[in-house]
Amino acid sequence: MLEGHRIHVVVPARDEALHIAEVISKMPEFVDRIIVVDDGSVDGTRELCQGAEVIRLNGEGVGAAIDAGHRHLVESEESKFISCVMAGDGQMDPEDLQGLCKVAISGVDHVKGDRSLHKDGLAKMPLRRRIGTAILSFLTSLSCGRNIKDPQCGFTATRSEVLQNWDWNRSWKGYGYPNWWLMELTKRCHSIAHHPVKAIYGNEKSGLRIIPFMTKVSPMLFKGLHSRVISWRSWNPLFFSIIFLYTLGWLGIISSIVLQEPLLLMAIPLFWSLTHLVDKVWVSQKVGAVNG
Repeated sequence: MLEGHRIHVVVPARDEALHIAEVISKMPEFVDRIIVVDDGSVDGTRELCQGAEVIRLNGEGVGAAIDAGHRHLVESEESKFISCVMAGDGQMDPEDLQGLCKVAISGVDHVKGDRSLHKDGLAKMPLRRRIGTAILSFLTSLSCGRNIKDPQCGFTATRSEVLQNWDWNRSWKGYGYPNWWLMELTKRCHSIAHHPVKAIYGNEKSGLRIIPFMTKVSPMLFKGLHSRVISWRSWNPLFFSIIFLYTLGWLGIISSIVLQEPLLLMAIPLFWSLTHLVDKVWVSQKVGAVNG
């Protein structure tokens, strides 16, 4: 336990025989339970998970694996707890776990690791992934109405109160899971905090492919933004301001096509930037009202 709170760690893993034993062995002593979710490994990962509980899936995706771990804890724990997520590839420093948990213990619903906040920054991250991270940070920030600098970092700590009221019947299964979770947390008005964590890169290979990833996740973020705004609709002046500014942006696109005036496109970034700024104020008010 840590400061009177039970701490559990969900470890999604697929073909991580080279790393999983070390990941488990280096868990801090305050961790009460380690749940390894073996998502269809064929390299003997499961046999190397001594000291951990193992759940077996059949290649359903990293999002499904994390969900399975969270649900297992919710169904088997009677008291409150903090559920953390650490990848099975050794890219997350166990020394950072305590800091994440302490922020969650302080009352924040969901704490996510942010490698850009660490003193070492993203210097060790491959250039291609840094570019992809920057693009996804921008898109995720738009969809959430919050500043999200490192959305793909899956090193997280979530309070059990959030998980106990989660709708597990609808979830994003693949690599866009962290982005989807951040959107859903915002939609449900949960508090989110960022905490610095170290970026570790060794001989592990990422299964992420930037272009296919973007073509799947970008529409999901676009849909999530509209779903949140529509579900929050009210007589709040901020809602009508968002609709008005957003509509002006689309009218700029339509007018430039109909009137064949490309210069009209220059107004679109202005209108949509203002839309995002108003949305951030609205999100801040909504989340603040719910969390006091």
